[in-house]
Amino acid sequence: MSKHYPIVAVTGSAGAGLSTIRHAFKFIFQRLGIQPAIVHGDGFRRYTERQFAALLDEARGSGRRISWFGPECNHFPELEAFFKTYGECGSGVYRQYAHNADHAQELGVPAGEFTPWKPLPPGRDLLFYEGQHGGLVANTWTRRKLDSSHFSSEIDRRIGTQGIDVAQHVDLLIGVAPAINLEWIQKIHRDCEKGACSAEESLETILRRMDDYIHYIVPQFGLTDINIQRMPLVDTSNPFIARDVPVAEESICILHFRDRKRHDFPSLLKRIPGARMSRPSTMVIPSGKLRLALEVICAPILAKFMDARREALARG
Repeated sequence: MSKHYPIVAVTGSAGAGLSTIRHAFKFIFQRLGIQPAIVHGDGFRRYTERQFAALLDEARGSGRRISWFGPECNHFPELEAFFKTYGECGSGVYRQYAHNADHAQELGVPAGEFTPWKPLPPGRDLLFYEGQHGGLVANTWTRRKLDSSHFSSEIDRRIGTQGIDVAQHVDLLIGVAPAINLEWIQKIHRDCEKGACSAEESLETILRRMDDYIHYIVPQFGLTDINIQRMPLVDTSNPFIARDVPVAEESICILHFRDRKRHDFPSLLKRIPGARMSRPSTMVIPSGKLRLALEVICAPILAKFMDARREALARG
């Protein structure tokens, strides 16, 4: 962690709603006059879309299950090195991934491929990371608890990801983890709307990446400063036949805070309409108030980061 160059990371699986949090933070940055360096985790993938498709075909033949969640398909050491370097000197090397044709045209590379590695632009106040591994710590407690981890541990050893600790470099870590059935509904509908695949193919992806989800995504939520869970208030018992995604009015958000002393809950409850505490460190809010809640909760934290940064820079 760094007073000179703070890092904010939003982590969670694909389809969990990370982009919603990113847009909320952009508004907070603008209001506070903060110039962030915004980096997406897709840039630290190991393969292009075409390379991944070929690898997936090969893996199916051997019975292996690979996914974008696991170490075989990501540059975990490079991600940790990037966070570490930014915290030390406010720079670091990253690249961008072209998600679609419009994004590809903007970046000047084919869709499904990467830009060259390059340094971050100078003069930024903090790093804002949005991706699947912002709180990654390899070999966390799930490895010791679940014996299904042998294959994943072997991949960690072979690729050299044992001992990776991305989370240690983050000053504010936010996890986004909807109720699992809701997360699946969101993924299936997003995939089908984009025309990326059919509902059946999306289900196959969910099953294929489950081991990596358990070992590399879920443990991060035990390290986050704030967890955000959207819980549906309608029936999602069978996510594979759901016709639509529950809207904000049909859900609530549960916010869990790791450090109760960091927050003034009586003040937060007064400023967030409909908010209540279900436990001493857990707040329940209407989903439609999430953006307001993030501003009320996180803006003071970011302001303290900037005050500490100015004092640190003044001291040299």
